[in-house]
Amino acid sequence: MKFFVDTADVDAIAELNDLGMVDGVTTNPSLILKSGRDILEVTKEIADMVSGPVSAEVVALKADEMIAEGRKLAQIADNIAVKVPLTWDGLKACNVLTNDGHMVNVTLCFSGNQALLAAKAGATFISPFIGRLDDINLDGMQLIADIRQIYDNYDFETEILAASIRSVNHAFEAARIGSDVMTAPPDVIKKMAQHPLTDKGLDAFLKDWEKTGQKIL
Repeated sequence: MKFFVDTADVDAIAELNDLGMVDGVTTNPSLILKSGRDILEVTKEIADMVSGPVSAEVVALKADEMIAEGRKLAQIADNIAVKVPLTWDGLKACNVLTNDGHMVNVTLCFSGNQALLAAKAGATFISPFIGRLDDINLDGMQLIADIRQIYDNYDFETEILAASIRSVNHAFEAARIGSDVMTAPPDVIKKMAQHPLTDKGLDAFLKDWEKTGQKIL
């Protein structure tokens, strides 16, 4: 499974990238706002830092305007994936931008039908939002499983990018089901390393080591 980091915080990206934990980055208008930086500037810095896809999102609602914005964003770097919403206009923009040779991430997916349309439109990535479905008492993981089955049925090349990851359980289940990619905030990726039995075992080992009176260095 590929790990994308869902943030525009360059320091957080750099830390994980140095550990080999970053296969790509996803941003959106909310994350750009949180960063407090110019979208073109911060996106360029991120794209220069990581070798994988960096999603930069359009903000227009009409297809022609999305295409124009997408083309401008794609000029930032060769590894930019233009992010468009899963609307009819977004699908039109996806098709045009894909035919231009750009990577396209179709976002805000909440149904298998939407995912099927995105694949037909040529999306590089489809981003189903797990956490937001859970928020309204629907099963976000079931959507990942449904899309996985649909795409496998017809050998679609569109990659499933599990988004709105809120917990380590989301990360685990997405991997178990077979999502190609997950995008998660840096803190969720770090928490994947934590386990209470690891902490308990380490504490016991260190207490026993102290009793030996030895030193390695």
